[in-house]
Amino acid sequence: MKTGAGASTCGGRPAGSPEAGSAVVEFLFLAVLLLVPIVYLVLTIGRVQAATYAVTGAAREAARAAVTAPPGASLQSRAEAASRPAFEDHGFASGSVTLRCAADPCLTPNARVETQVRLEVELPLVPALLADSLGGRIRVEATHAMAVDRFRER
Repeated sequence: MKTGAGASTCGGRPAGSPEAGSAVVEFLFLAVLLLVPIVYLVLTIGRVQAATYAVTGAAREAARAAVTAPPGASLQSRAEAASRPAFEDHGFASGSVTLRCAADPCLTPNARVETQVRLEVELPLVPALLADSLGGRIRVEATHAMAVDRFRER
């Protein structure tokens, strides 16, 4: 655009102005400044949500495996084996599985078996050295209870 004596302008400023193009730099700076924390927050929430799904599924499967175990089977190892795929499906190595029985023996007909599953989720992009001192882990846990079949043979 030419005005007056033939000088070219860009956005109301002369073309050779030292501020030409600074709006783009300011926009990029602010975009990076705002987007980096938002992306980190989305990653963290996604990881915690995946852990929530993993422990919920693992607790349900562990309880189901325990109440359907044959007589004499190790309930703890059966529950851990049943919960492993739930953790692996969501990208976790494993969590801790705890069984509690309302009756003795545990598989008494109509007795209640409760499983509690815990998982420590490491925050994304936090080095292992700093995770311990900064609290870079979030504990996620779920509990599921099932009744042993009332007509189960002892």
